[in-house]
Amino acid sequence: MSEKVAPLVQNPEGTGYLPGLAMDFVIFGFDQYQLKILLLEYRNTSLFALPGGFVRENENLNDAARRVLSERTGLSDIYLDQFYTFGDLARYDQAPLRTIMQAKGLNPTDDHWLLRRFVSVGYYALIDFGKAAPTPDPLSDNCIWYTLENLPELMLDHQTIVQKALETLRADLDRKLGGYDSWAAPLLPKAFTMGELQKLYETILGQQLRRSGFQRKMLSLDILERLEKQYRGGAHKAPYLYQFIMEK
Repeated sequence: MSEKVAPLVQNPEGTGYLPGLAMDFVIFGFDQYQLKILLLEYRNTSLFALPGGFVRENENLNDAARRVLSERTGLSDIYLDQFYTFGDLARYDQAPLRTIMQAKGLNPTDDHWLLRRFVSVGYYALIDFGKAAPTPDPLSDNCIWYTLENLPELMLDHQTIVQKALETLRADLDRKLGGYDSWAAPLLPKAFTMGELQKLYETILGQQLRRSGFQRKMLSLDILERLEKQYRGGAHKAPYLYQFIMEK
């Protein structure tokens, strides 16, 4: 049994953690004009799951979320939003996690704390794809990116969690675009063109937008500062660069 996994079975009561409370994370990254999600893969099980974690007894909930995100991605400055709590009785099923633990050489008892019912707080995060260093948790074997179009079947209600996170992100696009805590900041260069911002919107929304209408809308929000024109070379008109106004 590996040293990483051993503490999970040596602590069958979950001592040191808040009972019945878990966190699940939909971690979005933007790469090559594709929106990707970070998933955990469990060898010899055919199971995939969202990254998750637990809250320590002496820890604030949001601090616990940032700790787990840092462990999975290697990043500390992450856009994070708590979007929903998942607590339906129907989501409780011991079988997937028991299968995962058995694949790791563990033989948990029926009352092991990891096999109990959990209410899960859902978070979505947006991170710089190029800076992330995905790292599996003690029970998983791989932590890898999947595009939205190619997501494998997920265990428990994790597909529902992904869909709810995506719906919330789409609803938040304009409302949380600017300022110090902009959702778009981790996904764009510090200075970006209107075309780059539009492409990010289109990727998240899953639809094309009219260029003129999008630009008018963005400028009307009063959250962008126009910089010098971007040098492209050649005869084509160079686009302006923009950055978010931080005091908003």
